[in-house]
Amino acid sequence: MKIARTMLFATAAVALGVAAAGCGSSSNSSSAAPASAGTGASGGSGSYGYGGGSTQTPTASAVTLKVASSPLGKILVDQDGKTLYLFEADGMNKSNCNSGCVALWPPVTTNGKATAGSGASAALIGSTMRSDGSSQATYAGHPVYWFSGDTTAGDTNGQGLTDFGGAWYVISPAGKAIVNS
Repeated sequence: MKIARTMLFATAAVALGVAAAGCGSSSNSSSAAPASAGTGASGGSGSYGYGGGSTQTPTASAVTLKVASSPLGKILVDQDGKTLYLFEADGMNKSNCNSGCVALWPPVTTNGKATAGSGASAALIGSTMRSDGSSQATYAGHPVYWFSGDTTAGDTNGQGLTDFGGAWYVISPAGKAIVNS
């Protein structure tokens, strides 16, 4: 009984952390609580399952990376205007976001190479093989991710958060982390 109660409180704490990550202000000076695989609600809204803390990794057959204006300046987004992030704990063309990490930070996976849209450099777009065998889009060698706390196009709720051993930042058109928030 004591173990079941402890598990219930741990699950509730993780769910509150995920919810808090999506409810913060645009400055995002706080950190989201890490989640483990299988936590978080299923479902959600939008084409990538945002809004519900989905545990499924979104997959897009065709991804276009483009540049959009935001309060943080010009940033990299996908074809739907969803903000894209880099993870400072990643290696060059190597993702270190696996297991529970992908529930909060879904990798931008694609069948084939992503394409360049308005303002993005085609020369900086590539892909890398993930540990699960899927292909993840890269920009300037950085594997790119969505943030589950971003519910609409233009949200930057993941900016500057520290989760899973590193900080997460929006990406400039030159492929650099935008660290001011």
